[in-house]
Amino acid sequence: MTSSEIRNQFIEFFKKQNHAHRPSASLVPDDPTVLFTVAGMVQFKAQFLGIGNKSFTRAVTAQKCVRTNDIENVGFTPRHHTFFEMLGNFSFGDYFKQEAITWAWEFLTTVCKLDKEKLWVTIYKDDSEAYEIWKNDVGLAEKRIVRMGEETNFWTMGATGPCGPCSEILYDIGPKPGKPEAGPDEDEDRYLEIWNLVFTQFDRQADGSLAPLPQKNIDTGMGLERLAAVMQGVSSNFDTDLFQPLIQAIAKETMKRYGKDEKNDSSMKVIADHIRSSVFLIADGVLPGNEGRGYVLRRILRRAVRHSKLLGLNDVFLYRLVPVIVGLMAAHYPEVKERREHVVSVVKSEEERFQHTLDSGLAILNDTIAEVKKTGKTIISGKQCFQLYDTYGFPLDLTREIAQEHKLGIDENSFNREMTAQRDRARSAWAGSGDRVISPAMSILTSKIVPTHFAGYTNLIVKGKVLALLQKEQAVKNVKAGDEVVVILDTTAFYAESGGQLADKGELSNHEMLAEISDVQKTPEGHFLHFAMMKRGSLAINESVQVAVKSGERTAIARNHTVTHLLHAALRQVLGKHIEQAGSEVRSQDLRFDFSHFQAVTVTELDRIEDIVNTKILENVQVDTQELSIEEAKSKGAMALFGEKYGDRVRMVQVDAYSKELCGGTHVRDTGEIGLMKIVTESSVAAGVRRIVAVTGENALREIKRQQNVVRDVCQTLHTSEEEVPARVEKLMVRVKELEKEKEKNMIKHASTSVDDLIHQATKIKGIACITAELPGFNMNAMRAAADALKQKIGSGVIVLGTAEDGKATLIAAVTKDLLDKKVHAGNLIREIAKVIEGSGGGRPDFAQAGGKNPEKLKAALAATPAVLEKMVTG
Repeated sequence: MTSSEIRNQFIEFFKKQNHAHRPSASLVPDDPTVLFTVAGMVQFKAQFLGIGNKSFTRAVTAQKCVRTNDIENVGFTPRHHTFFEMLGNFSFGDYFKQEAITWAWEFLTTVCKLDKEKLWVTIYKDDSEAYEIWKNDVGLAEKRIVRMGEETNFWTMGATGPCGPCSEILYDIGPKPGKPEAGPDEDEDRYLEIWNLVFTQFDRQADGSLAPLPQKNIDTGMGLERLAAVMQGVSSNFDTDLFQPLIQAIAKETMKRYGKDEKNDSSMKVIADHIRSSVFLIADGVLPGNEGRGYVLRRILRRAVRHSKLLGLNDVFLYRLVPVIVGLMAAHYPEVKERREHVVSVVKSEEERFQHTLDSGLAILNDTIAEVKKTGKTIISGKQCFQLYDTYGFPLDLTREIAQEHKLGIDENSFNREMTAQRDRARSAWAGSGDRVISPAMSILTSKIVPTHFAGYTNLIVKGKVLALLQKEQAVKNVKAGDEVVVILDTTAFYAESGGQLADKGELSNHEMLAEISDVQKTPEGHFLHFAMMKRGSLAINESVQVAVKSGERTAIARNHTVTHLLHAALRQVLGKHIEQAGSEVRSQDLRFDFSHFQAVTVTELDRIEDIVNTKILENVQVDTQELSIEEAKSKGAMALFGEKYGDRVRMVQVDAYSKELCGGTHVRDTGEIGLMKIVTESSVAAGVRRIVAVTGENALREIKRQQNVVRDVCQTLHTSEEEVPARVEKLMVRVKELEKEKEKNMIKHASTSVDDLIHQATKIKGIACITAELPGFNMNAMRAAADALKQKIGSGVIVLGTAEDGKATLIAAVTKDLLDKKVHAGNLIREIAKVIEGSGGGRPDFAQAGGKNPEKLKAALAATPAVLEKMVTG
């Protein structure tokens, strides 16, 4: 069977057993406790807890997954991957061990036609029930049922909570020559685990005892890559049809033959695995970055770039592999085809970005490795690793991998301290948004309460009944004035923050109490959490309250949200169909719209986009909303947005034929209510992502007034009319550039004439002439000219020059070629000196530069040069 046939046969088999086929969840889970979807059960957490969608009690999926905990093994073993597919069947309080075991056996032996004599199973040592089913119902020989301990055959969520025994199905791939016969408990390489059946039946108590769960569940997982390898008779997952088209494309690009050289093969496998992960992560809305999911994607892509370099490729090429993956996977995962252009653009941009710094970073790392080896040490300092990360974009595991190739380790604790210090500095300079995370404990606490009915699309004032009051994630019966509390109502008019739209603000009140609502969040189960401050009176469960949303803010938010839809359509019309929303924030005062695009939007394009949106506003078109199935919505051409999660029923917002999007937000009734839209800024926020900030209504009028005032002030300063401002400013800029060039020429001339004076300042360090000098007012080009002139005059020596301007210090170091064989290295020298000015730098052996944020220490840095040079020469 091909991998596609295996996937389809698995789904069809369990559909015949009345399982609901659920599509793969996004790799970005709707769960704050996990970074990625790592198993098929992740999307069913609520069902396992008995609080999720109960329209089905058994399900089957082919789930895309990402794990990076063993990334260093990927490419060097037959079965480690960062991206993989998990085939799974699930029961939520429906069937249990009997059906799970017999269906698994039937699928493997009847559908896949695997040799029964090669199948073994392991069970938990105390699970007699599973043993009897395997022995008596399946008919498996006793010797091929192996009892194992808790470490391998008992699944747990943690120290306490749901847990249960497992039964693994193994395939005997046969003994290796010269290796003695052994069972699955002794020879993991021979007995390949292909399917794990988890029987969740206990609730582990704090004292370690196991109490029966009221709802017993089945959770199974079978790796498609492993089963494909068995079915296709190959020893490595990388030799299946899931990988070979990719690997052959890599071989063609690199002019290397797969299967000829083990090191080259490993690099090809790394690239094939990592580009699969990258494509699926980007298609699910993840973008390369320095934090969280973005950092994981960045390290995966950059590890792939480094291995392409090991194969002799110095140009970007990974993006050309995207169509191969689309061809292999789009039939089951259509999102990779829908987002193809965006994925290509992001991969190419990240490749280009890393290629610019890779060579410099590798040179620094190689110098560092040589220095560490020279001193007899075996560990690279965390500070050096952090510099590579911070300056050159080297993920830590890439530095670790290269260090290991040289039999060296890295100081990860020190690296983590440097990282923490940087994050603390960033936090101190940034005021957070105050976003709240709804904890799993909060969801479980509210699980027995009916979901909140949202009546706020048509009403801003409604009556609601208090269903629960929560303080510090604990249920309470009543609260009083001065208390902060989370209120859950049966009905609300407050919009809960989602889809980029911020929550409504307003009040809850009755005849004696008043509570101010500052935020509203929604749990995955549909409970609206109203974050309230009690202003007067008291509030108790089952009391009725008036729910009142601030109408002015809601109206402003609705205007801005509708404009994001109009803006999205205009961007696609002007810039191209590759434009995808990559995030948004809709507030009352303005809107922020992030979108995929790989160059700045020109002024002409922005004007056109603004004109298109305002034309649609002036047409006063009706904004229609309707609820329908997701299939119906997509058939009508509705656009689903990045990162959003949709149920079976969706809300489509339509502005005639111009814009159709799936959206749960609040909108105006007619576009004329918006009044006017004005773009305030357009900028870059990440690789391949641009951001537009815009205002509407009264805020748009204020923005236009502000711009008019700026133009008026400029006219007064220049003593000219509005029409003449551009020409006048251009003329002034030309003059400024002329003066700057003249100034630089004078500095370079002065540098050349100052050479004789500087030569007289030279000192001898271990027989090497050393010149250090501060050159006030010099820019980099002038200092370079001075250094070049000094090198010619001095013949042999080391020159270190510095200047301070605008609160920063700059240093350069130059070394004559005859000294390069005497351990004198300009890059290493400048790196040490730069520490004095609280900076960093590096460069070639003959020339290097550095910058620092403490110009007051420039003289001290120059004074430290002789000592650093002496230490370098003497070793």
